[in-house]
Amino acid sequence: MGRSVALVTLGCARNEVDSEELAGRLSAEGWQLVEDAAQADVAVINTCGFVEQAKKDSIDALLEAGDLKETGRTQAVVAVGCLAERYGKNLAEQLPEADAVLGFDSYQDMSAHLQAILAGHAPAAHTPGDRRKLLPISPAARQDSGVALPGHGDVRVPAADVAIESPVAAPRVIRARLDGRPWAPLKIASGCDRRCAFCAIPSFRGAFVSRRPADVLAEARWLGQHDVREIFLVSENSTSYGKDLGDLRLLDTMLPELTAVEGISRVRVSYLQPAEIRPDLLDVMTSTPGVVPYFDISFQHASEPLLRRMRRFGSREAFLSLLADVRRRSPEAGIRSNVIVGFPGESDADLHELEQFLTHADLDVIGVFGYSDEDGTEAEGYEGKLPEHEIAARVAHFQALADELTAQRAADRVGQQIDVLVESLGDPDDPEDHEIRGRAGQQGPDVDGETILTGAVADLAVGDIVQATVIDTVGIDLVAERRA
Repeated sequence: MGRSVALVTLGCARNEVDSEELAGRLSAEGWQLVEDAAQADVAVINTCGFVEQAKKDSIDALLEAGDLKETGRTQAVVAVGCLAERYGKNLAEQLPEADAVLGFDSYQDMSAHLQAILAGHAPAAHTPGDRRKLLPISPAARQDSGVALPGHGDVRVPAADVAIESPVAAPRVIRARLDGRPWAPLKIASGCDRRCAFCAIPSFRGAFVSRRPADVLAEARWLGQHDVREIFLVSENSTSYGKDLGDLRLLDTMLPELTAVEGISRVRVSYLQPAEIRPDLLDVMTSTPGVVPYFDISFQHASEPLLRRMRRFGSREAFLSLLADVRRRSPEAGIRSNVIVGFPGESDADLHELEQFLTHADLDVIGVFGYSDEDGTEAEGYEGKLPEHEIAARVAHFQALADELTAQRAADRVGQQIDVLVESLGDPDDPEDHEIRGRAGQQGPDVDGETILTGAVADLAVGDIVQATVIDTVGIDLVAERRA
């Protein structure tokens, strides 16, 4: 074919998995994968549609790619991902720079769609709808439904002529690595059955569906064969894994199997719902060698009345008790969470509860988000909306508090022994930068800080895992010395 394609990914690690699946499909159909969109015939922008800022970032990326049609090799720009799925035709009408807006149902046939676009026959823009309605209400009836699930590989019987990489005696793996990082996200489920009043994700990602353990393990083996040392298990709600397969303990039993995969040294679990965390799961996560001491727990707030208004469960006391349970099992665990401030009706008493929780929680990372209306959510119709300047003030206050608390939490780690995955030997664009950087087991990818290694580091390579002692901190980043 001789055609080239660049995949530009915005948003979360789940989107990264989807992009690598698309890359695997396109590569199997003869497309050349290139990093620079300006050097590609087609730029595919995998958008994020989560919150207002993410939408703006995605639109900016589409506009920038559209400019390449005037200055670079690029002949077409295609929008995929959550923003495309969520808004479809509306996005296409407002953004003529995109030659096509394609939803999740288009992923399996992406090569044919891109060829049609280059030939001047772009498919009709995606018609958005509530993807929860595509699957049965009963979780047990959702498997083998044939509904498109990005990042799950093939959910339909593939055409006989589709070339798929396949480990021996394992399910098919449809994926191509788009970077040389020593870690990779691995999707274990898609969608969500929770009905949080502020969240639109279930409407465009659909109801909750687990990937079968055999498929997850096959992809883990494939990643281990492609220089991945750490796999990052991602989903919208990892604590629900297995409920539609008849066994909520499937994650408990799968974690030891994942850590035993050849080439894989570390396994990290993301996005745990506090109301669904079971003692058995905590036991497995804290006792299985190779599962890192890391807990990504979605608290969102700590005031019990406000959490109920959000259609969530919990309280300051319940959350602090859960954190105590984690640390009783793993005293040096890294724990991160996000909180929302400025939710409709949020009172001074609610803010006090949140501040008290954060002050006593000793979280390693705290993401602070200001509430914004999301189309089609329950909270969009709530009374008691706060003015934007008040929400901004609350975000600023809690961000400053979070910065102070997490910097102190990092400082408390001075003297601890940590295992660091080496990710960078310096900035290739800065000849003066020779710092060796990586992540401790307590640090999640991208947004949870990093570790700067000193001492006996001359022999290190990307992908090594080394033991070091924390000797200093810079904000939430750690400085650790490796002894010879």
